Amino acid sequence: MSKQLISIVKNALEEMKGKDIAMLDVRDRCSFTDDMFFVTGSSSRHVKSLAESVVIASKAKGIQPLGVEGMDAGEWVLVDLGDVVLHVLRPEVREFYQLEKLWSVSEAEELIS
Repeated sequence: MSKQLISIVKNALEEMKGKDIAMLDVRDRCSFTDDMFFVTGSSSRHVKSLAESVVIASKAKGIQPLGVEGMDAGEWVLVDLGDVVLHVLRPEVREFYQLEKLWSVSEAEELIS
């Protein structure tokens, strides 16, 4: 299921022209998910559209999101799909929080994109 879900998320983000798509395997670092996606949207509208695209694509494949947070503001939207958690952020928000570094074991760890 996780491979299928990864494919669904990646395809939806690519179709909607998400920028700097990165995936990080966190199964050894946390208990609530296996993989995290990080993607940048160019505007609040683009952030919302990217998140909505993933929600629609996952529902079409019978995978109901566990939760979606941040759609109102569109600065940082989190989509919880269970095995995969998606973070869609505006450029300045992504730069400020640097979530990939937070979840990486070391700065030398390579992100899968």
